[in-house]
Amino acid sequence: MDMEPVQPPTQSTQPLTQTTQPPAQSTQSPAQPTHPPAQSTQPPAQSTQPSIRFGDIPEAAIDRALSLAYLVFHESPQDEKRKHHRDLLLGCVRVGAYDEGELVGFLAALPFTISVPGGQLPCPGLTFVSVAPTHRRRGVLTGMIRELFGKLVADGAPVAALWASEDAIYGRFGFGPATLGNTVEIDSRRPLALRIAPDTRPLRLLDPADAPDVLGPYHDRTLTERPGRLARTEAWWREEWMVEEDEDDDELSPPRVVTLGDPGGPIAGYAIYRTRTCDDAPGLVRLDDLEADTPAAAAALWRYLASIDLTGVIRAWGRPQDDPLLLFAADRDQVRVTGQFPGLWVRLVDVRGALTARSWAAPVDMVLDVRDDHLPANAGRHHLTATAAATTADGHATYERTDRPADLTLDVRDLAACYFSGTPVESLVRAGLAQEHTPGTARALDAALRTALLPHTVDEF
Repeated sequence: MDMEPVQPPTQSTQPLTQTTQPPAQSTQSPAQPTHPPAQSTQPPAQSTQPSIRFGDIPEAAIDRALSLAYLVFHESPQDEKRKHHRDLLLGCVRVGAYDEGELVGFLAALPFTISVPGGQLPCPGLTFVSVAPTHRRRGVLTGMIRELFGKLVADGAPVAALWASEDAIYGRFGFGPATLGNTVEIDSRRPLALRIAPDTRPLRLLDPADAPDVLGPYHDRTLTERPGRLARTEAWWREEWMVEEDEDDDELSPPRVVTLGDPGGPIAGYAIYRTRTCDDAPGLVRLDDLEADTPAAAAALWRYLASIDLTGVIRAWGRPQDDPLLLFAADRDQVRVTGQFPGLWVRLVDVRGALTARSWAAPVDMVLDVRDDHLPANAGRHHLTATAAATTADGHATYERTDRPADLTLDVRDLAACYFSGTPVESLVRAGLAQEHTPGTARALDAALRTALLPHTVDEF
């Protein structure tokens, strides 16, 4: 019962120490719900075991909580990493489970900011989810998440997110897989064949120490172009992306950063990667992040990565489903998708707040009947109306309780999976997970939810 993200076999699964990050803060003010948050009607959390109680973890008990997390995750971090974790936990919501005063469960919610269609929203990120091995299957996780939901409702958080180690666990709490990722491998023993001409502007290797100042503004500027992305702070750039030694593979090089753009001007894209030489196999380029303004800029960065001496394979974990590389690569035997997996799981804590805080690609006028066993204020029939607009500032949406018959019935976890447009509503209907009472409703909702780019994120926590 942890929050360690699932990764494909092409890259080792990262431990807890590699999947936490400092609170992400945008340089822009995050969008806020335009109405009061839904009020929880739940009683205080209580386990099926009468002796177990749930509540805050005070600052004085953070070291105790970390010891429990390290026990569960089989970790023994060095002092520097433990201090990093402690600093993270100082600025977040912390929930503990106690049995006769002993801490037997722990989770944290880090205060991130996430891009949604048309803007940004605060998005607590669940991590450090730990249950003592002596207290598994006794309602500890259920009680902690219920306690957390109460806090998030009180704070007015419209959405929350996590990376799930086991799909079967978190769906039952209303989380739905909102982004998907591809693992891509490129045979770079020969030049990368492309169908388009790469951008001819110069490439420049960047000192990792300068990365936050150079890449940070670019990331902030492009954050809302794709839903599901997390804002990054300077500390997060330095302490997570630019860490000298990779914790999973100490044979990998330090991070390398390459940028594209004219001297003295803004960059048009970047790639962050590490390399590893092999005695009996082609050297590896492990791509961690690549962003570009145009397909031609992306092509220039991919061709650079494929031309690095003494390497013969590029492995890119977590590329978006609509990565233009998959179309402009001339030889798909050279560029292969070797895996696909759910990425960020999203929970609509306040359905009204989440739906009215995003933009819509087409007008909406329908009644949704939402099932939500954990947050009853979200459940029932609501009349959704929205105008088409590129940003929330230009549009208007309402979501009000109604007695009108429902046009569409679905569970809150499935609504969360659709929220960023990553999962088509029509697919849910065909799978029997949503019931369309008025023909054409699913298609109309898909048209309204549509975004120019599919949701995606590479920011694990």
